[in-house]
Amino acid sequence: MTIDYDQLYVGGSFTAPAGRGTIAVHSPLTGDRLGSVPEADETDIDRAVAAARTAFDDPQGWSRWTPARRGEVLERFAVALEQRGAEFSRRVSIQNGMPITLAQAFEGGFPPVLVRYFARMMQDLPQEETRPGMLGGASRVIKEPIGVVAAIVPWNVPQAISFLKLGPSLAAGCTVVLKPAPETVLDAMLLGEAAAEAGLPDGVLNIVPGGRELGAYLISHPKVDKVSFTGSTAAGRSIASTCGQLLRPVTLELGGKSAAIVLDDANLSQQLEAFFGVTLLNNGQICWLNSRVLAPRSRYAEIVDTISDLASSVKLGDPLDPSTQMGPLVSQRQRDRVEGYIAKGLSEGARITTGGGRPAGLDSGWFVEPTIFADVDNGSTIAQEEIFGPVLSVIPYSTEDEAVAIANQSDYGLGGSVWTTDPERGEAVARRVQSGTIGINAYTNDPTAPFGGIKASGLGREMGPEGLAAYQVYKTIYLDPPKA
Repeated sequence: MTIDYDQLYVGGSFTAPAGRGTIAVHSPLTGDRLGSVPEADETDIDRAVAAARTAFDDPQGWSRWTPARRGEVLERFAVALEQRGAEFSRRVSIQNGMPITLAQAFEGGFPPVLVRYFARMMQDLPQEETRPGMLGGASRVIKEPIGVVAAIVPWNVPQAISFLKLGPSLAAGCTVVLKPAPETVLDAMLLGEAAAEAGLPDGVLNIVPGGRELGAYLISHPKVDKVSFTGSTAAGRSIASTCGQLLRPVTLELGGKSAAIVLDDANLSQQLEAFFGVTLLNNGQICWLNSRVLAPRSRYAEIVDTISDLASSVKLGDPLDPSTQMGPLVSQRQRDRVEGYIAKGLSEGARITTGGGRPAGLDSGWFVEPTIFADVDNGSTIAQEEIFGPVLSVIPYSTEDEAVAIANQSDYGLGGSVWTTDPERGEAVARRVQSGTIGINAYTNDPTAPFGGIKASGLGREMGPEGLAAYQVYKTIYLDPPKA
């Protein structure tokens, strides 16, 4: 049975769209039609932004509520999300190929955690302070919600990424217009159902599915106050340009080409599950994955063999099968892209140690074998450009200093990891890597710590108190000095 919607979630309820376009979703495993939703047009964007604007500007509305009162509604929202957790996980898995066990953690489990985390933070942190002046009198410094937020999210981890934006923005008192990617819209409509059940006030959250052109219209809308975007660096540059012209605040979480530095004392054979998690998770379709593996020349052949054995042992299959470790890529277009990079790697002289093709026995679905390249030069295309698929480049180095230099020889700076039996040595190396985030013998995005990149990996941070601050502005009230 397909999942079909004929209405959009705008202004607090499901209502008829302005246009007649639809977005059809097809399974990356079978090609079968999964369902459809209305495709929003510019009129729908105008309507959604107007609803968000009205809700924000209401002098008795969401932006003026106390954090505790908002927290009560957000707790109901978290409960509604939890109750639909299994269905969120299933819908994401069938749409983008994410293995169901990962979807249960990322797409079913993480969103309510983020909602509660930011709702509690908003209640715990002081929202204003009085500062004594140096020239007499004092100043009252107040944190206020920034306004109407345009949130644009990708298809690879759609719900978790949505709540990197929704959690802090809603807790801060902002209102939101959310544009999901066309590849993952069925879960976005389920999100609207959860919001309606939880009793989010009318216009606080609006969901408008559409493509790039619709996103561009939303970003430039005159009644939007803040943009938060997760996606490609190319798209991020265009959005940054628009926001720069408009002097509009923007958070950009973009691409990556992160490095896993394997030090000469590492014991990868004892850490294969964690290493898989930082290199090949979600079919290789996560921006912070460590797609460059830096290995010491003294152990290069051994480490290449270990990684190759890991990749060749990965179970590919139906993403809804709990035993599946890697599902299909999201689309034929994405598979064509990945296969193009594999061909490029071979043409530039790199050597495939395992994978490189389509898996035998899986004739339907956009599958690519986990692929390991050895003898890779860090200046090559596959070592410098984001592939967004299950392809790793193993690059040799001679000294620790050279490893750090290679890791930093990248336009990107989003993630990374260091592998060692000496945690202090690992942290010392991690401090030298130019990256917004990096892990020691693992990599876990924790809600309490800021996540984001430097260089071409983006601007701003999500999660942690820094993620909340991105949706607030400061107002200063200069108080009269005391009368003599």
